[in-house]
Amino acid sequence: MKKKYHLFEVYGIELEYMLVNKSNFKVAPIVDALLTLKNGTLTPDIENGNIAWSNELVAHVIELKTNGPTNDLDNLAGFFHKNVIEINTLLKSLDAHLLPTAAHPLMNPLTDTQLWKHDYNEIYELYNRIFNCKGHGWSNVQSTHLNLPFYDDKEFEKLHAAIRVILPIIPGLCASSPILDGKITGFKDTRLEYYKTNQKKIPEMTGSVIPERVFSKTDYHKTIFEPIKKAVKPYDTNNILDQHFLNSRGAIARFDRNAIEIRLVDIQECPKADVAICVLIIEVLKLLAYKKLVPLYCQTKWLKQDLLDILNPIIKDAETYKIFNLEYLELFGIKESMSVQNIWKHLYNLAKPNIHTSHYEAIETILNQGTLATRIVKALGSDVSEKNIKKVYAELAICLQENKMFTA
Repeated sequence: MKKKYHLFEVYGIELEYMLVNKSNFKVAPIVDALLTLKNGTLTPDIENGNIAWSNELVAHVIELKTNGPTNDLDNLAGFFHKNVIEINTLLKSLDAHLLPTAAHPLMNPLTDTQLWKHDYNEIYELYNRIFNCKGHGWSNVQSTHLNLPFYDDKEFEKLHAAIRVILPIIPGLCASSPILDGKITGFKDTRLEYYKTNQKKIPEMTGSVIPERVFSKTDYHKTIFEPIKKAVKPYDTNNILDQHFLNSRGAIARFDRNAIEIRLVDIQECPKADVAICVLIIEVLKLLAYKKLVPLYCQTKWLKQDLLDILNPIIKDAETYKIFNLEYLELFGIKESMSVQNIWKHLYNLAKPNIHTSHYEAIETILNQGTLATRIVKALGSDVSEKNIKKVYAELAICLQENKMFTA
């Protein structure tokens, strides 16, 4: 049996990166070749000290993750960065390198998508049969996943309540997908705009993105898992899909490992930024879970639709969106309407004493200069030509290699 941890005792962070060809900037579906170079033979999972590598649904995306639960968040960006350098070194012989951000700005998913063909491919093939995974919401998405533990129902209630109410403002901290098909889409977080609907064939899977008001394991199974299993049964005749993976809400309960996984975070330009964002989210969740801001009942009462109404415009406008819902703002001790950027500045000021100084630069760059999406659009200026997009994203690839923030 897996060891159970208490609230905020340990963490798991997963970062997804795309591989692109250096010569033509197209996605490079060669994760199998990379894993073979590293391991000598092809294996879908590699343990590399503190960090593990694994394949994803599509053949051009690799996931780097903490190798098991960790309580060392302050050295984690360095560990991830070391692995980025190693991967880029291995990819040199394949004329490829890693590219950050949540979406490739020029990828044509209909022609460029290749699914993973090796271990677990029967699961991916089934997903493809049901949903046709050759779309931006499937094959052109990279995110950061943050896993947080809970020990029992009591801790689950506190954690799930806190996560539900913070979900709507997360894109205002980390949106990084403003361009698809070579065009500025009008959404700072285009990844999430697709995320909302890419499983519409079986709507029970994503629900309303914001999870339902369920605060115990029994209720979660009854309200979320049972409808998913029932809906997917006609498609999954061999019972190969796991309910934990089928649940695609913006935060999912993993009772198989007693954790909740937050999925609304777009990946950034470098591990320093990704880990800093996770640290800030964690510290704000602590303030909520430990009732430093409002009592638990003020958090549990929020309906998913009311939270979704706040999330939707933030997917579009990220940090610049102004929230007028005073009842929502009261959750964070705010008494007047405010932009999402200023909400995060307020929360950062509250959480800052508990955040290690190594994270300050990344958080303050985001809070002062805007989300990565904003900085990308600013860097492009009025020139959204393919040439200029490639130039800006080449700079982002350098930020990843050097673990430094992108400034426009």
